[in-house]
Amino acid sequence: MGVSIIISRAAEAAGFQLRTMGGDYRDGGLPDPTEADEDASTDIESREAWVDEAGMGVRLDRWLTQLAPEFSRNHLQSLIERGAVRVDGQPALVAARKLRIGQQVAVSLIPTAESQAFRPEPMALPIVFEDEHLLVVNKPAGLVVHPAAGNWSGTLMNGLLAHHAGAARLPRAGIVHRLDKDTSGLMVVGKTLEAVTELVRRLAVREVHREYLALAHGALEGDAFSIDAPIRRDPASRIKMAIGPGGREARTDVEPLASCQIDGRWISAVRCRLHTGRTHQIRVHLASRGHPLLADAVYGGAPALGLTRQALHAARLSFAHPHAGASCSFEAPLPPDLSEAWSRICDTRGD
Repeated sequence: MGVSIIISRAAEAAGFQLRTMGGDYRDGGLPDPTEADEDASTDIESREAWVDEAGMGVRLDRWLTQLAPEFSRNHLQSLIERGAVRVDGQPALVAARKLRIGQQVAVSLIPTAESQAFRPEPMALPIVFEDEHLLVVNKPAGLVVHPAAGNWSGTLMNGLLAHHAGAARLPRAGIVHRLDKDTSGLMVVGKTLEAVTELVRRLAVREVHREYLALAHGALEGDAFSIDAPIRRDPASRIKMAIGPGGREARTDVEPLASCQIDGRWISAVRCRLHTGRTHQIRVHLASRGHPLLADAVYGGAPALGLTRQALHAARLSFAHPHAGASCSFEAPLPPDLSEAWSRICDTRGD
């Protein structure tokens, strides 16, 4: 089952070109991070120098900051630990080693992971629509959107940089909103500065409509409701967000769709509509009501129904085209892991 795309007749008249990429992007197709490291080897620079009188008795790591001032001392220490530094031709593995006059120090300046983050990496991008102004992707779970600590390569941004030359001239390669690593579904990406600027503006004024399907712990039944609660960084955990004073405005509309009891615990299927786009918004809002998403360990959601990642999918995305003004709407079906779990809730109702 593919992605459903609805484009108005006005859009067709404006000359839209549809590009649909075949293949299954949930089971591989992403670059191996180790390959990126191997490719980076061609960028390694070597430097060497002799220790003079001023370097007598100076720690090796401190001395290296003069030889390679563009690198942090922490990174230079890591190069020492990796055997990338030699003193008189022999590996020097102790950062605190004191140097002597006349010693020759050589270092292979392996780039930092951060410095390699913003480079093109060809990958099979899950593109469902593309024209000269924007593209829409159906991001698989497990694909990181933007490089960050622990994920400096193999991201959607790396793929976009390889996909079209204009991405290198755009902030974040045209990415205007994000999905968490383990959330699947639809994202729009600008391909020109004008498109990026307009999409960002429309997101800010809530003219980009995003709907998500989710599976949550507990029984959620009855009428739709809204959770309107500000979100901020959790003061007790740097990887979490939390509801609290001083947070940014956040509103999520929640529509219960089905609920049933499986293996002694209630699980609910819901549709969520975002009015704002805060980090982890749906996950935080539902958890705050005692309904964390299935398999969302960060916010207290236990694994269930075979799921090993948070049960959240960006199922629908609609907006006015930033250039033509035409109405565009995209729908992406649940990926196999969520689809199987979803069917157990929606096809088996509890009493």
